[in-house]
Amino acid sequence: MIQDMDRRRFLQIGMAAGAAFTVSALLPGLSLAGTAPRRFSECAAMRPQDMAAASTAVGASMAYLRKTAGGVKDAKAKAVVMALLDTPNPSLAAPLADEKNRKAVYDELCGKGLLKDVAFADFLPPAADPAKAPQPFGSATGSGWQSHHSYPGGLATHTAANMVISLAIFDAYREVYGFELDRDTVVVSQMLHDLHKPWVFQWQADGSCRTERPLAGTGEHHVLGVAESILRGLSAPMVVAQACAHNHPGTPKDEADVAGWIKAAAIIAGVDPERAGLLAPGGGTLPQPRRMEGFVCHLGDHDYVLTVPAAKSLIAVMGEIAQEKYGMSAEDLKGPRFNALRNYIFAQATIERLYNLYSVKGKEAVAATALSLVAPA
Repeated sequence: MIQDMDRRRFLQIGMAAGAAFTVSALLPGLSLAGTAPRRFSECAAMRPQDMAAASTAVGASMAYLRKTAGGVKDAKAKAVVMALLDTPNPSLAAPLADEKNRKAVYDELCGKGLLKDVAFADFLPPAADPAKAPQPFGSATGSGWQSHHSYPGGLATHTAANMVISLAIFDAYREVYGFELDRDTVVVSQMLHDLHKPWVFQWQADGSCRTERPLAGTGEHHVLGVAESILRGLSAPMVVAQACAHNHPGTPKDEADVAGWIKAAAIIAGVDPERAGLLAPGGGTLPQPRRMEGFVCHLGDHDYVLTVPAAKSLIAVMGEIAQEKYGMSAEDLKGPRFNALRNYIFAQATIERLYNLYSVKGKEAVAATALSLVAPA
């Protein structure tokens, strides 16, 4: 019996090691050595999409996301995720292209206290063609211009980190408590938790990104992403888990936030959230008993706790380096010259790696890395 238990434990350890090997194989250590630095003039002429495409970190992250999505067993959910990774087009924008329909949705959201301090003209990001994404998933910033993962491809690295974290929690619950959560729901909810950042954070002519508007007490990307998942027919448990990314339903106050986001998303998608199984009868809570996958999605989306302050600090440091090493003026730091420099360097080295370098070795080490990527001339 002891031998059988030891063998089972050995197999469990082997499975865990195999999972770790898979992640490390898909997300190899980032190497910046062996490549000649680009000239600044060349970087300034690059589009954010080109900067992301040139990044080893972004490429590895996208490969990992596609590989992980390929393991989803639910055929419909897998197809939705793959389609959004390929082309994150805002299909929900089509029915709202009609101004009358958009105004009706806007008025209902305002009337129910789910939309405040946003003019009708600013309701929803611009969408020239609802059938086409404003940019690829892999080139979008991970958040607002002064926030976490704010560089071309930051969404990919942010989502990959969150996915690794979420699946580690999935594995921990299996190893410690002896049960498995619904892996498809964990993967799909985390994979799509920021699916409309390519739409919301569109790149601007000066190399910065669009400013996000609030919706239902959070960033609009969150509610719009939930609405998109509803429209694309994902299961209620998956949609509810995705809605939990920004908060958990562990207390009445916190759960009210999640319920509000689902209500707002349902209004945009044109569905009854209770009939769709997204809210419990009465609409005050999530379906009972609450599924654990929503908590895991929320826990997995906590990379920002470190990366928001890291970004704010590193952006300021990069501004100093731009003046000291690249001859930029204080005025340059507010415009396209600095934006091009920070976008390219951050896309290649990532804010996260550079902040770690800064915290351990100081500003000169960050400057040396910057100069290895972009020559001043």
